[in-house]
Amino acid sequence: MRSDLIPGDNVEIKGEIKQYKMPDYNNGRKVVTMEKEVLWSDRRRLWCGLPWTFTVYSMTEDRLFIKRGLFNLREDEVRLYRIKDLGLERNLIQRMFGLGTIRVVSSDSSLGNFDLTNVKNSSDVKEQLSRLVEEERQRKKVSSREFISFEEENEMEI
Repeated sequence: MRSDLIPGDNVEIKGEIKQYKMPDYNNGRKVVTMEKEVLWSDRRRLWCGLPWTFTVYSMTEDRLFIKRGLFNLREDEVRLYRIKDLGLERNLIQRMFGLGTIRVVSSDSSLGNFDLTNVKNSSDVKEQLSRLVEEERQRKKVSSREFISFEEENEMEI
């Protein structure tokens, strides 16, 4: 997609003239970034559930994006096949407001392990992310091998 488009420009797509519209992240419509559909996008929320922060999480079929900042914008991404493990943590206040923190363990060199903090419908998002991670790992033919050291084996036998 061309980057010089502004809303209202006419665009020819497969022989049809259509009007370009700005992508809408908030009304549940499909959003396309770099030819990938955004499957989920949400802002990090305050402890009370209000989305008044400058952190946006989004997920496509092969990547997870974290955009932070107001004046100094930082964008991070992790490819889903690099995610090793997911966890969900919900304290009392988060449960009261329908939020949760998704803990991500990844082999990504720039992000490492990180949290998606105060996510609305966190258990559904975690399940969707887990399913996509497995699909992407199978598609890329990536497997993770878990090693148990000799000391840990001896401790388990006791």
